[in-house]
Amino acid sequence: MGISVVACIVLSAILMLNAQQSNGALSAETQMLIEEANMSGPYLGLVIPNSFEMDPLLQSPNFTSSNLFVDFSGRRFRFGTIANKQVILVMTGLSMINAAITTQLLLSVFNIEGVVHYGIAGHANPSFNLADVVIPQYWSHSALWSWQRYGEGPQDELPLEANGDYTREFGYLNVANYTVNVTDGSSYDNLLNNIWFQPEEVFPIDGTPEERQHAFWVAVDPLYYEISQELEELELERCLNATTCLPHTPKVARVQRGTSASIFLSNAAYRSFLYDKFNITPLDMESASVALICLQQRVPFIAIRSLSSSLTSGGSGDPNEASKFITLASKNSVTAVVEFIKQLSLHQLLINH
Repeated sequence: MGISVVACIVLSAILMLNAQQSNGALSAETQMLIEEANMSGPYLGLVIPNSFEMDPLLQSPNFTSSNLFVDFSGRRFRFGTIANKQVILVMTGLSMINAAITTQLLLSVFNIEGVVHYGIAGHANPSFNLADVVIPQYWSHSALWSWQRYGEGPQDELPLEANGDYTREFGYLNVANYTVNVTDGSSYDNLLNNIWFQPEEVFPIDGTPEERQHAFWVAVDPLYYEISQELEELELERCLNATTCLPHTPKVARVQRGTSASIFLSNAAYRSFLYDKFNITPLDMESASVALICLQQRVPFIAIRSLSSSLTSGGSGDPNEASKFITLASKNSVTAVVEFIKQLSLHQLLINH
């Protein structure tokens, strides 16, 4: 689903919130809590997909809760500190839509200096293993497609391409390349034909209203990415307990690219395609939404993901292993996020003094 649709849903949520305020459905106490919280800002926003990714941070000795939380629009915004930095934690729920709505609400309502998104992810890069933590420099949404009709090829213009709605710039997936059980030497094609990957329409707050721009690869904040280099020497856990350990020691690494779509991706062939075509490492269902919202709102962001699946040399994951170690992957992502915030806080302290 394109970001234009996401933007409409986000706008509807904000309008509903404003309507609630004018109608008194949002209590005076909640409005007062929001105003008081913003007076104590700015905050670093921590955007987290699910409870099993958030709970290890809530239970971490590095997080000190202020015992303040604000509930509205189905979200709970939790306040506290990490490494003397004021933070707001909010859970998005699954998928691109939820992540976009939650991030926009966070940035529209609270005084936010930057956004850190973290959690677990699948992956496509055979250089990495289960419970490794990766920090991409660029994110894309890889499920906004122009699906070409049968009989047309790469040389044929896409519908509405001349109007600037769609493009052949980023390449395509030829489904016929993955046809199997074909006799050697025979010709074949596939009715599913080609899928062309598309950039999002974006409308930055400092741009002309309704004048669209396009974005496919969204870069994380350069300073945040530079600071994240300090995490590459971080020691991560490899054992769930005294008897259950991974055969390797997980590591933290900065990588070139990650991608997101509202797809739970277990298919090895498609993962291989994304790696070969785009040099993708992590695959998830939320990060690109956070990236696209922060891009349009001009708010610094970074996404940190721990890999919750493994790839064998044949490119297939072991779901039993991944299920067993998902808790470890979640904890490793929290370890990396806490260290990132410590390094960010130290950097800002040195700059201010």
